[in-house]
Amino acid sequence: MRFISYRAGHKKAAGVMDGDDRFAPVAAPAGEGSALRRLLAADALRAAGAAALARPDRIALDAVALLPLIPDPAAIWCAAGTYRAHLAEGGHKETSEPPWFLRVAESLCAAGDPIVRPNVSNRLDFEGELAVIIGKRTRHIAEADAMAHVAGFTCFNDGSIRDWQVHSTQITPGKNFASTGALGPWLVTPDAFGDPYEKRLETRLNGAIVQSASIGELMFTIERMIAYLSTICPLLPGDVIATGTCAGVGNRRTPQLFMQPGDRIEVEIEGLGILVNPIVQESD
Repeated sequence: MRFISYRAGHKKAAGVMDGDDRFAPVAAPAGEGSALRRLLAADALRAAGAAALARPDRIALDAVALLPLIPDPAAIWCAAGTYRAHLAEGGHKETSEPPWFLRVAESLCAAGDPIVRPNVSNRLDFEGELAVIIGKRTRHIAEADAMAHVAGFTCFNDGSIRDWQVHSTQITPGKNFASTGALGPWLVTPDAFGDPYEKRLETRLNGAIVQSASIGELMFTIERMIAYLSTICPLLPGDVIATGTCAGVGNRRTPQLFMQPGDRIEVEIEGLGILVNPIVQESD
């Protein structure tokens, strides 16, 4: 199954895809948070999706506006240094565990929404990644049990403002500008996605391939990442884990290659679809 978060007028809701261009609206339990988060917290995602597909009502995908897949995650954990070739292109050493940083929800944008280049910088870079969506509360989980706590997978573009990333030893400022982290277009359940390590990731800027790698090249498994993070604090339904980017980022090219207003960036992962975003200049 593939699930989306969307907005139709003032209504924000969740849907389950039926084909590539239409979906069935999914009924979510009452409560706090976005529809997908409520469905995950109630362990009701798949049942609600099946019930929605059993009903006749369908909505055209282009009749609504997609939201960031999880509009309001409690945490967006982002791994760095998880592909050897990316470490090598930056001249960095391998670490025993991946470095981690956190993103805020306001830094996210949806598939199709503009990624915004801020007025304070012209060094907006791309980072195509596989993102994991946590399905149920996870604390002190063993690696062997970690995948049972995954609701699904999606594409992520960890848009980075490179000069703000190196103002100090902490990279967080450059990773949290508004509307720079694209998440979507949909959550694909593990049974529909298959083995993530057999999938390929490709990032394209204006149609040209700039990143290409197998997810199997990850130095740290998804299971290890989940187990590690669950030792720090509980992982909650709807939490996002971005697994890190591969080689080819614009900051490490000669000459450097940054995204410009008018560009189009795509992150495609086999079995997950394509996350597409235009680039615009900040307007205020």
